[in-house]
Amino acid sequence: MGKEGKHLPLFETKRAKGRIIYRLFSVSIFVGICLILVYRVNHIPKPDEDGRWVWIGMLVAELWFGFYWLLTQALRWNLIYRYTFKDRLSKRYEDDDFPGVDIFVCTADPIIEPPKMVINTVLSVMAYDYPPEKLSVYLSDDGGSEITFYALLEASKFAKYWLPYCHKFDLEPRSPAAYFSSTPVIRDAKQASEFVTVKKLYEEMENHIEIATKLGQIPEEERSKHKGFSQWDSYSSRLDHDTIIQILIDGTDPNSTDAAGCILPTLVYLAREKRPQHPHNFKAGAMNALIRVSSKISNGKIILNVDCDMYSNNSKSIRDALCFFMDEDKGHEIAYIQFLQAFEDITKNELYSGSYRIELEVEFHGFDGYGGPIYIGSGCFHRRDILCGSKFGNEYKIEEKKEYIGRRSVRELEEELKVLGSCTYEKTTTWGKEKGLRYDCLVEDVATGLSIQLQGWKSVYFNPSRPAFIGLTPTTLLQTLVQQKRWCEGHFQLFMSKYSPAWYAHNKISLGLQLGYCCYGLWAPSCLPTLYYSVVPSLYLLKGIPLFPKISSPWFMPFAYVVMAKYTYSLAEFLYSGGTILGWWNHQRIWLYKRACSYLFGFVDAILNLLGFSKSGFVITSKVADEHVFERYEKEIMEFGSSSPMFTLLATLALLNLNSFFRVVKEVVVVGEGAARFCEEMFLQIVLCLVLILINLPLYQGLFLRKDKGKMPASLTVKAVGFALFVCAFVALY
Repeated sequence: MGKEGKHLPLFETKRAKGRIIYRLFSVSIFVGICLILVYRVNHIPKPDEDGRWVWIGMLVAELWFGFYWLLTQALRWNLIYRYTFKDRLSKRYEDDDFPGVDIFVCTADPIIEPPKMVINTVLSVMAYDYPPEKLSVYLSDDGGSEITFYALLEASKFAKYWLPYCHKFDLEPRSPAAYFSSTPVIRDAKQASEFVTVKKLYEEMENHIEIATKLGQIPEEERSKHKGFSQWDSYSSRLDHDTIIQILIDGTDPNSTDAAGCILPTLVYLAREKRPQHPHNFKAGAMNALIRVSSKISNGKIILNVDCDMYSNNSKSIRDALCFFMDEDKGHEIAYIQFLQAFEDITKNELYSGSYRIELEVEFHGFDGYGGPIYIGSGCFHRRDILCGSKFGNEYKIEEKKEYIGRRSVRELEEELKVLGSCTYEKTTTWGKEKGLRYDCLVEDVATGLSIQLQGWKSVYFNPSRPAFIGLTPTTLLQTLVQQKRWCEGHFQLFMSKYSPAWYAHNKISLGLQLGYCCYGLWAPSCLPTLYYSVVPSLYLLKGIPLFPKISSPWFMPFAYVVMAKYTYSLAEFLYSGGTILGWWNHQRIWLYKRACSYLFGFVDAILNLLGFSKSGFVITSKVADEHVFERYEKEIMEFGSSSPMFTLLATLALLNLNSFFRVVKEVVVVGEGAARFCEEMFLQIVLCLVLILINLPLYQGLFLRKDKGKMPASLTVKAVGFALFVCAFVALY
């Protein structure tokens, strides 16, 4: 360690500006919410009056909305931002002082996670600006696909040319696909010449992989060139095969060098054993197998895990992470660093709100203000020992205990390590309970992060100016809704478990962090008041029963203020985070669809799971889309096109509001002279119904106006219309 800058911190923390102003603003909204509740309680209809129980239902819904709004404030009252000093890190430490870093890339299905995409992620992390002898990359292939293995084998050959090209010209990004599809800056004739050569090699590799993918098998000529393919001789299916381990690049071998003569990072392929009779615990099981296998090969003290669609966009990210881990004053408290994730397939106005802008640009900074963000399963650096159960308070020292492969042959080591990937290895052990990622939860990442924080460790959220990782987001509405269903179900499972952040975490983590976890844990039950509020007021327009104060009443003011203040701030927050006005409107639409649909299905499944009537399943989000589907997505045309129960529910709700509004318009026209009085009494209900109609315009287009394949299926339209007319008729009669 050098003396220069020895006592200067490697990172700094700044609190968000304007906190006092925001807190005063939120207090004013809170007062408004309290006045709304006072109005509800003081104006409950008498037992013999119409609408008494509906009114009480409105009170319960508003109580929930007020309570949930309070939870969201925990993530906005104490935002902090982190900044690193990589120059100080470089002056203070030599390359030999840096810890080994093991990078885990996880894939599970070669169909919805194409091998070409996977190896671009692998190549991007192999090219980090970090000593290659301290870098090891592991690909977990839970699909057990020999095509994915073949793609990785091809990537290991291409890496010999790609890595020196990246380092020599300091490229960003270092995913070949992303780099070549952009407009690279070519500095001189020498780089231009190498650019042509490397691009040609990449296209050849890409062509080989695409041919194998289309054929669904590896050409015999290629199979004969590498004995690793023999491990698929006993392969039965993706859910029934032996452990397959292949060390494709041995980073400890002096002969494993790139075209420039520099050592290459270690590269390992792992497909853990799968048997139909043994649970494999999805991604958490794959990660734990990687932790065990890597401990016997490279044993890097820092672990980075990324999803296969989340390529590295910043070659300095490891050094950013080390600024936190290796800080002398605070680094010993930090267990993991969660980096922001950005997405490259977002449309200008974020049709499906797929950037998670508010969560990543606002709420995670709020989490960080109370002890650290949740772990979201990708783009996260961990200390290996803590991930494996090291208790808080133990003196942490970064030191290497690396098993050098060269002490025995690579093939011998591969055979020895197979037991660590077997499906029976974890029996009678604490893996999945106290060590590694936690099992029995759909959000295994969040559960793991919480368990680490409950031990006293801190975590950090880092949002650099250049995003560290760029990936893919769902490009259809159904993919979005299914993904949200899994997340909300998993968060609710965690909330209802014995390790719930609501009660088990009490006095173990800060109150603000506890409330932040509860904010996400209570996504699922939010479906009930949302459904009530988006259906009942519109239906009671048909009966002429007001559920809100009339516009001339002083009680109208709290409702008007809370709605205007909340949504004005929401728009300002969205725009401040880099969004657009239309993007915010799309965000509101998806907010409604998630709560009325995804969260309802997730809530029901979570309850059935808790009662033992069903088991939760892990659904992988597809990373590919049909060409015509993607064209519509780029034009920001919402995709329906399938007879999903989720679409049936959304269509029925939209048609209920549309039918109610048109019936009311008809009644007002017929009544004539009483129209003004009716509108005064029912103003807020009419506005609410009209807003719901406007927000559902793309859905109405899909039901009645569109002719392309992305429209609602005719059978679904008939069902939704029938359900809506029946409900409206029933309410009107009774």
